[in-house]
Formats: sequence, C-alpha cells, structure tokens
Amino acid sequence: MNKQTNETKLIERILANKSEVIKMGLDVHARDVVRCVQEDSSLPQRPQRTSGEQVIVLVRGLVKAGLKVYVCQEAGPCGYGLHRELVAAGATSYVVVPRTLADGRQQKTDGLDAQALTDALDRYQRGNTKAFSTVRVPTPAEEQQRAQSRYRDQLKQSRHQWEARGRSLLLAQGHHVSGPWASKLRWETLRPTLPDWLQTQLEAIRTVITTVQNQEKVLRAQLEAAAPQSLPKAIGALTWVLLLREVCNWQRFKNRRQVASYTGLCPGGHQSGGTRRDGHINRHGNPRIRHLLIELIWRLARWQPDYPPVKGLVAGTAKGAARRKLAVAAARKLSVDLWRLATGQTTPEKLHLIVPVSA
Repeated sequence: MNKQTNETKLIERILANKSEVIKMGLDVHARDVVRCVQEDSSLPQRPQRTSGEQVIVLVRGLVKAGLKVYVCQEAGPCGYGLHRELVAAGATSYVVVPRTLADGRQQKTDGLDAQALTDALDRYQRGNTKAFSTVRVPTPAEEQQRAQSRYRDQLKQSRHQWEARGRSLLLAQGHHVSGPWASKLRWETLRPTLPDWLQTQLEAIRTVITTVQNQEKVLRAQLEAAAPQSLPKAIGALTWVLLLREVCNWQRFKNRRQVASYTGLCPGGHQSGGTRRDGHINRHGNPRIRHLLIELIWRLARWQPDYPPVKGLVAGTAKGAARRKLAVAAARKLSVDLWRLATGQTTPEKLHLIVPVSA
C-alpha cells in the first residue's frame, strides 16, 4: 500500500509542476526495478527502487493524465515482458544494447545505471541518435520459435557434456576412449572389459545421453520440416531455419550494410591523421549467426566452388590466418546473399549456387 501511495504522490507532484514530457531510465532486475525520472528538461530525480508492477502503475497514471512518457531499459536476461507492458500502457519504450554506463568514476550502482540511461534517453529524444543503439524486440511468436531452436543447441551441448563425463570416468580407470562411446555397438564392445560398478555408473550416464539424443532428434526433425523444399546445395534445411529464427525476420534489414553489421563480421578500424589500419572483426550482433555462417562457408567451399565469395578458399593459395580471414570475408558476403535470397531480390542461379533437382 505504501508503494502505491508513493507512485500516486509522484504523479500528483508531476502534474502540479505542469510537466509535459517524462523520461524514465530503468535498471531492471529479477526482483526489482530501479527507476530514474526526468521531467521535461529538468535534472533527473533521485533514483528509486521499486517493482515492475509499480512502474506500470506510474506510467498508466501519467499517460492517462495526458503526458508523453518515454522509457529506456537495457536488454538482458529478464526478457521483454516489462517492455511490452509499458507499450501497452501507452509509453514509448526503448530496449537498448547493454554497455558500460560509468562516467569515469570507479563506481557502479543500480542508481547510477538508471541515471545514465535517463541521460542517454534525454539526448536521444533531443535528436542524438548515437546516444544508444536500440534492439529490435521480437514478437512473442518469433521469440517462441527462437527459443525452440536454441533449446536444440542446449540439448546438443548437454549430450556432449554427459559423453565427456563418461570418458573422464573411463580414463580415471585406465580406459582411454575417444569419440561417442555411448552408441549401442560401441558400448556392447566396451562393456565386457569394465568392472561391474563402472558398468552401473556408465549405464546411468548412457540413459541420460539416450534420452537427450532422442529429444534432440525429434526437435531437429521439427526444425527441418519448417525449411523451404528447395535450397542450394550445402545450405541445409537445419542451417536455414536456425539462421531465420535467429534473425527473426529478414525483412527487418533495409540494406546490405545493416545485414553485415548484424553478423558482427565487419572489421574494426583505427584511423588517426593520415594512417588507417583495419583490425579484427567487431563481434557485434548475434554470435550464433556468426558461428552458423562460418560453418556454412566451409561447406560451400567444398560443395559450391563456383560461388564467387569462396573462390579464394577453393584456390588454396592462402594459408593459416590469411585463409581464415578470407573465410570471414566470405561469410560476411554470404549473409548479404542469404538476405537477398530470403527477400526475393535474387535467385540461386544469379549467385552461381547449384540447387539440387528434387525427385
């Protein structure tokens, strides 16, 4: 009841000041939210710790009174639930890329973070679009599909972890085994050489591995079924669907620069005076997409040698780090070509990609 009274008092004070625009920076956590409020162009108020529900109450009251409310929060593990509620309450809400919000002091608190977000929001509303980088919030359906594909990766990782536990247990008893030891044929060969107590433990581990593997196979079949029937050779159905669900919607990109930037495969740069030097890739954007693209480019180098971006890899003149740099550059170009394919701007034939003839 006290929190409700505090929010009501704040609304009354804002209305008494005859403010028109409210800017609010939110430092969101699992248990609470630290908010910092700024009225028009005045100094931000002292940050207050509250709850997500009370923030919604505050925003609804301000919007109902006819004020324009702008809210800013960082993307994080708490998801987009609060953002969607704020939009439904009538606020203009921004989810921004997380970054270091310190102002040079060796201090970091939730209140300072909320103040820094409010300051960045104020500059953004004044026209400084470089104040922060906004995150495209996926729709609930897109978020659900992306979670399904990521769950498949988690199952795969879990299976590898359990296989590694089994190999570690075997190695401790003098049995050096490499690769997937839990397959039926290999286990039948390995089991007679083990003592009973070790067989019992490994059987329990095999049960977990088999369960996880079966779930992974079912989920993989569901993902592959969502892919188009006709895809270029070496671009598998699973890879296509995983890329699509990480991107959420290829239509979101307006030009090839946005596509390349989202992959994080663009080189960093250092320029001073008359000197300029390209650095390593900036690794901004989605790391899962980078891994999928790099994996895909090596497959294309083998199965699609006429695809222009991979010709440097096919020639084999570059070695070591130079060859890896060629692969990164090819993956960046591939991301643009996949965007063009998905949005109907080109065809596999124009890209010199072979599409197998379906039976």
